[in-house]
Amino acid sequence: MRQSSSQSNSLADKSGIPLHLTRIFKENLKAYKAGKRRALNEGGTASSKTWSILQLLILLAQNTKGPLLISIVSESLPHLKRGAMRDFFRILQQDIDNNPYFNKTESTYRFPNALLEFFGADESDKIRGPRRDVLFLNEANNIPWETARGLDVRTRWFTFADWNPVCEFWAHENWIGKPENAYIHSTYQDAEKVVPKEIINTILATGANDPNWANVYIYGRIGKVEGLVYPYFGQVDILPDGDSFYGLDFGFSGDPSALVKCIVRADHLYCQELLYERGLTNQDLAIKMVELGIRKGYDEIYADPSEPKSIEEIYRLGFNIKPAPKGEVEFGHQKVSQFKLLWTKDSVNGIKEQRNFRYIVDKSGRLTEKTTHLYSHAMDARRYAVIGGVRPKKEPVWFVDVE
Repeated sequence: MRQSSSQSNSLADKSGIPLHLTRIFKENLKAYKAGKRRALNEGGTASSKTWSILQLLILLAQNTKGPLLISIVSESLPHLKRGAMRDFFRILQQDIDNNPYFNKTESTYRFPNALLEFFGADESDKIRGPRRDVLFLNEANNIPWETARGLDVRTRWFTFADWNPVCEFWAHENWIGKPENAYIHSTYQDAEKVVPKEIINTILATGANDPNWANVYIYGRIGKVEGLVYPYFGQVDILPDGDSFYGLDFGFSGDPSALVKCIVRADHLYCQELLYERGLTNQDLAIKMVELGIRKGYDEIYADPSEPKSIEEIYRLGFNIKPAPKGEVEFGHQKVSQFKLLWTKDSVNGIKEQRNFRYIVDKSGRLTEKTTHLYSHAMDARRYAVIGGVRPKKEPVWFVDVE
C-alpha cells in the first residue's frame, strides 16, 4: 500500500530545517496523495521542478513507516552528481563528503526506514535491477523511451519526471493526457521566492535576445530546436589514449571560465570538460591547471585571442599557453564540424551547451551568424583548441617525370 506524508504547507524535515515550498511542490504532493500513477513536470529553467520533487522525495523517505526504495535516474551518474545530487544535499544542508548516511561507492543515501539511490540511465545492470517504490526521471527528455518505460514498469507506486520542453518527445506521446497522470507546468515565476534574483535577471536578459530560447526556458512552452551549430554528438565514459591539447575560454563574474581537453583519433574529436567555474582569477586558473595535471611548459593550451593580457599572465606562470589563431568564427565552427564529436559523460556543462548552442533568428525568423552566448563557453574553448591544435593534414606529394 502506498504511504503518504501527512505534512501540508508548513513542512520541515525531522532535523527542523524549514523547507520553502512552491506551487510545484504542492502540485506534486497532491498528485501523489490522490493516487495518480505519475507526475509529469514540464517547464522553464529555474522553475523549481527538480528542487521541489527532491524536497518531496526527502519528506517521503523521512516519514515512511515501512521500507521504501526511491530511485533517482538521469542520463548518466556524472550528470546527476552535477545537478540533482548536489541539490539533494543542499536541501538537507549536509556535506556529501564524510557523510555517515551516504555511500559514495553505491551512490545511495540511507534514511531510518528508506533507501534513496542515484544512478544513470546508461547503467544497464541498475536498469534491470530490483523493483523500486518511487522513481524520479530527472531531465527525462534525455533518457531513451525504452529505458524510461522499463524503469517505470518496475516501479510499484509512483513516477515523477521533469524536463525543459525543448521539443516533443516520448512523454507527450505516451504519458501526457492520460487520466492516471498529473501534468504540472511551471515557469520561473513559480520559484521567484526560492531562486536568486540575479539568476532570474540573467534568464530574462537571455530571452530578450533569443525568442525561441525564451519560449522554452522562460515560458516553458514546447519549442522546436532550430539552427543548432553542432546538432550531433555522442558520449563516452573516458577519453581514449592519444596526444592531447587544450582550449581555454576566459570568464569571471558573469561568465564561467571553461577549460576543455581534446584528443583527435582519425575523424573523431573527443573532449572532456575539465573546468567550468566563475570567479577565477588568472592565478586561480593556473593553480587549477596544476591540480588538473596540465604540465607546465609542455601541454599546448589555446586560449581566447581577445584576452592577450590574461594569456601573458598565465604564460609567465610557466604554461605553454598561446592565443588561438584569429579568424572568422564561422570558420572555426566548420573546422569543429569536420569531426564526429564526442564528450565524456562527466562533461555535464559541455553536453548541455552543445544541446543548446544555436544560431539566433532575427525578427523575420531567419538564422543569423550570431550564436547563443549563454551556451558558448565550453563551445568556444573547444573551438579555440581545434583551430589552434589540429594541424592540417598533409597532402600527398606527386612526382611527375618530365622527359
